[in-house]
Amino acid sequence: MGPTDRQFGAVTVLVGDDNGKYPHGNSLLIRGREVTAVIDPSLSVVARAAELQGAADVVLQSHVHEDHVAGVHLFPKAKVYAHAQDAPGLRSLDGLMDIYGYGGLNAAMRQFVLDQFHYVARPDTHAFADGDVFTLGGTQVRAIHTPGHTRGHCVLLVEPEGVLFLGDIDLTGFGPYYGDAWSNLEDFERSLQTVRQIEARVWVSFHHTGVIEDRATFLHKLDRFANRIAEREAALLEFLAAPHSLAEMVRHRFLYRPHVDLPFIDAVERRTIEQHLERLIQRGQVERCAVDVYRRVDA
Repeated sequence: MGPTDRQFGAVTVLVGDDNGKYPHGNSLLIRGREVTAVIDPSLSVVARAAELQGAADVVLQSHVHEDHVAGVHLFPKAKVYAHAQDAPGLRSLDGLMDIYGYGGLNAAMRQFVLDQFHYVARPDTHAFADGDVFTLGGTQVRAIHTPGHTRGHCVLLVEPEGVLFLGDIDLTGFGPYYGDAWSNLEDFERSLQTVRQIEARVWVSFHHTGVIEDRATFLHKLDRFANRIAEREAALLEFLAAPHSLAEMVRHRFLYRPHVDLPFIDAVERRTIEQHLERLIQRGQVERCAVDVYRRVDA
């Protein structure tokens, strides 16, 4: 156990490098009287392989993305669970590529997740549903479906400890990520409202923020996180004061900073922008003025 880990009853928060900054993450280890579970085994778990390899009977996934499954290979005998709508991404590498939906980038992404995140397919992955409970002995984990980041994204509530694992509702300054084929902006917004209503005493995000023990602090960070959606939309509307093509919007970047260089960024920017454009057009705030060219509608 590292010196920065946090303990809440049966729950250990395995704090990752830089407090779980991507590509690392903060994972949970839950030692019930009968069953030990790990939630979202990250590269931080991989770094502790000597201590943790084979130490869990059950692996639970908040969702299936490369950084959240990086340590699954350390638990070959464990039962692995993901929400039914994300389970295909663990059952095969093809399934994971479908979640991303990056098309021509698939070959590069395949190599990326294999080389950097130790991806190993688990065809035996079990599916769970909203409200399912995993009993570990003296403690339990309840899945609450919060789609948007992926179709099957869930937050996981550990009881009676009152620890709510937020997955990639990660409260970072980057804001909500809904840039994959299986992501959905409006589902994400509804899920943010769902999370507000869940009673908990401790909140754990996979990235950056880590452990929060005060509800007022959690709600403040949640509001700031959610507001990034409106900020992106406002920035897009400002940019469209003059007509611009979708390709120009992608190059402008509304999510990532210009210096960030990853193979999937253009695809993510495009998917994100397209979702905003769709609803701005529905609201009458943006119009298509040529093939793949858009402009703001000024009142």
